[in-house]
Amino acid sequence: MDQNQLGNLWYVVGFVIAGTGFVFGTIALAWLLSHRTRGDEHKGYPYESGIDTFGDSHARFGIPFYIYALMFVAFDIEIVFIFLWALVFQDLLLGGLVSMLIFVAILMLGLAYAWRKGVLSWR
Repeated sequence: MDQNQLGNLWYVVGFVIAGTGFVFGTIALAWLLSHRTRGDEHKGYPYESGIDTFGDSHARFGIPFYIYALMFVAFDIEIVFIFLWALVFQDLLLGGLVSMLIFVAILMLGLAYAWRKGVLSWR
């Protein structure tokens, strides 16, 4: 190994140490700053409201909730694509416009299908 490769190796080792230190340092700092129940059993409850929870606090969500959430994420990501397309719209000419119209049409077909299947109705 020549001197340049050895220097690059030390950069990698340094970054590994710094990354590991950052992870464990953040965990340690969160542990030090986190609240602990010191005499008040209600302190650790959600929102510290002091009201006892009733029923199972780890309730399961139904399938429609997850489908609704997945559709939100999918359409949220598509908005990013449309925004980036809008930034370079002048350079794309007619082909870019047609391709985006096809893209949006496919999205609308998916939305219409989900609407027809009743995914968007919250029961």
